[in-house]
Amino acid sequence: MVRAVDARVLRNAIIVLAVGGFGIGVTEFSMMGLLQNVADDMAVSISEAGHVISAYALGVVVGAPVLATLGTRIPRKHLAVLLMVLFTVGNLSAFFAPSYPWLVVTRFIAGLPHGAYFGVAALIGASLAPATRRAHAIAMVMMGLSVANVIGVPVATWLGQTVGWRWMFVFVAAIGALAVVLISRVVPFVPADPDASPLRELGALRRPQVWYALLTGIVGFGGFFAMYSYIGPIMTGVAGLDAAWLPLVVGLYGLGMVLGNLVGGRLADRSVIGGIVIGLVITCVLLAVFAIVVHWAIPAMVMVLLIGASGSVLVPGLQARLMDVAADAQTLAAALNHSALNIANALGAFLGGLVISMNLGLVAPIVLGSVLAAAGLPIVGLSVARQRRRGSAIA
Repeated sequence: MVRAVDARVLRNAIIVLAVGGFGIGVTEFSMMGLLQNVADDMAVSISEAGHVISAYALGVVVGAPVLATLGTRIPRKHLAVLLMVLFTVGNLSAFFAPSYPWLVVTRFIAGLPHGAYFGVAALIGASLAPATRRAHAIAMVMMGLSVANVIGVPVATWLGQTVGWRWMFVFVAAIGALAVVLISRVVPFVPADPDASPLRELGALRRPQVWYALLTGIVGFGGFFAMYSYIGPIMTGVAGLDAAWLPLVVGLYGLGMVLGNLVGGRLADRSVIGGIVIGLVITCVLLAVFAIVVHWAIPAMVMVLLIGASGSVLVPGLQARLMDVAADAQTLAAALNHSALNIANALGAFLGGLVISMNLGLVAPIVLGSVLAAAGLPIVGLSVARQRRRGSAIA
């Protein structure tokens, strides 16, 4: 257990760790606004260009457990630096990709450190903070991802559309390089656990509570992505919004993420399980309301803001829950949260597309999202019931 440091050291460490998260958020979400540019330049279809996004997500899912397990004996500060170096190199290599297949490969490489970085950054923040502020510290580390959607993604998208999509990767690589320098200089050094080993980390996968937490994230957060994956067609085709307003919609979502992170961290510090349950309930209710008011543009835009917040309320609680139930396999468990969230992204997008293909209309993914968010609640209930049967305290 790492001793909590003074407030100034903690604040500075969280800020520089969030810079890395900011860069990750920019590269993850900016590509969605530049797909047509990539498709035109690489002479591929828009659906083929979409594989670039899928490659990044696959890199996250694969890289989170693999790199977290392999890096378990490396001091967390050094591991964070190495992961950000890999992230920087992966993004810079995309700038030089000579062909579409190579671009897909570079996006996969850039995605590899995503989950492991957020996992180790969350562990650093939580270990440096007082016990009563642990989840808040995790939320602040994640704030970089949220702020990226408000500021970084619009800037990177504009840059890519103005001077060429490849320059978005240079912008991201510069942020990654800045994070490497800042983390090296600012984050306190803590020696690695001498008893840590990849085998011990893999022991997390033998714990049912870890799987309950991961499944809660996959199903519950999948509800959010079932809606958000199709937010463009929903807002233009159902709410009647002009496509020129879509950047504002994305910005409202990012602002909601910022607010949700703040609220989610404070809720989880009071009760981890309570924060997760509240996040799921609010997401379920807001998506149901959205399905009703989506036919009117202004109420629909307000709901995008609120749903963005409710989705982010879940993340600090899920991260803290995994850390609570992982025992001595902290690094792998913390990283797996981001694998789960990316699986939720893929699952939500797939199921949302499925109901659309069944000619149920563009409101159907919103209703499906509400159902999936509600489906996360019984999973939490099973987790709590199992813990109570074993006589364990519930945070």
